[in-house]
Amino acid sequence: MNPPSPVVYVVVPLIAWRIYARVRRNIGRQKSRPWRHWTAAIFFPLLVALLAATSAARPLAELALAAGAAVGIALAFYGLKLTRFERSERGYFYTPNPYLGAGLSVLLIARVLWRMAQLYAIEGGAPPAHAQDFARSPFTLLLFAIVAGYYATYAIGLLHWRKREASPPPV
Repeated sequence: MNPPSPVVYVVVPLIAWRIYARVRRNIGRQKSRPWRHWTAAIFFPLLVALLAATSAARPLAELALAAGAAVGIALAFYGLKLTRFERSERGYFYTPNPYLGAGLSVLLIARVLWRMAQLYAIEGGAPPAHAQDFARSPFTLLLFAIVAGYYATYAIGLLHWRKREASPPPV
């Protein structure tokens, strides 16, 4: 068995740091930033559409993406109900449920690390010969679509909340 590639020694700490940053960002009161919400609302659906287009020949992958997106959307609606919204003179703030967003992120990242370990084991420590093999697993696509559906829908919910708060109350 070959030792792991030096890339692994760089990528794994980087992923661990991003997990920590994401979990930390999902805990506590946050300032609402429309550009961040718009980015999530546009980027995640585009990424799911791209994955769906590239997996069109694999019905199980398509089903995993659709089911994952549906579950993610439902979780986002639940998460928005658990979110505490606040408008003050300093701006718009929200406090998301710390367990929902962080749990989904950690679940996806754990699956990505597991999938990387599987692919590296198959290739004997070398990087995978086919990068598309990484996303061929319907389970990986399911988890990604759950996270993408959640974050896109949650971002859209935050944008609706901001718009509702910014408009004057009806007379």
